[in-house]
Amino acid sequence: MVTTTHSTATRATEIVSEYFRAPISVLEESAQVLGGQLAAAKGSGALTAAQLDLLVEPHAHAALALVEARVYGAGFIAAVDLLTGARNHLSWWQGDDRGKLVLAAQSVNKEFIDYSDFEWFRVPMMTGAPHVAGPHVDYLCSDEYTVTVAAPVHIDGDFVGVAGLDMLIDSVERQLLPRLSALGEPVTLINGVGRVVLSTDAAHTTGDAVRGGRLAELERARCAGVELDIIVG
Repeated sequence: MVTTTHSTATRATEIVSEYFRAPISVLEESAQVLGGQLAAAKGSGALTAAQLDLLVEPHAHAALALVEARVYGAGFIAAVDLLTGARNHLSWWQGDDRGKLVLAAQSVNKEFIDYSDFEWFRVPMMTGAPHVAGPHVDYLCSDEYTVTVAAPVHIDGDFVGVAGLDMLIDSVERQLLPRLSALGEPVTLINGVGRVVLSTDAAHTTGDAVRGGRLAELERARCAGVELDIIVG
């Protein structure tokens, strides 16, 4: 039984790591290219939100076109004071029509949002590495349970924002659960703070805390390349 469980955990971590590899890779490539484009734009003078949107849009559409993982939204979130004329800015495209997101002024004042409060912005800023954050309810974009993947963007070593993409939990479940269910044992995917991302066991739902429950006593297996763990049993 121990051998079977270990084998299941190993295969499950491979499935999850493989699933997130393409989203992370497309963001890392976008972050590198976009960093050079932003450096050139700033070197030519002041950088405005409109100019930033023109640079970001092709990168956003490249992420939205991924076939390995269904991406709901993608773009770039600027660090404070990167732009002239705006304290910060969200360049974002989403949905089936891949339209540009316009934050509703009556519900969100984007001039005063501190994106560094969000895990998907804070962790890449601090670590200099891509990060998978969630599950969280995305009140900025979709108002749904979401996993956000983000990669830091730098200009000459200075952090200037993150390239990011959103995947709705519903889509992640549709793509991952059949593959994890086929392993034949209950499999639960949790994030770095011990909350359930998804599970093949109906007793555990997205957002549940592992602490204090029976899952807390079981061994965890880390997924390579992402701060996510697998629990079998």
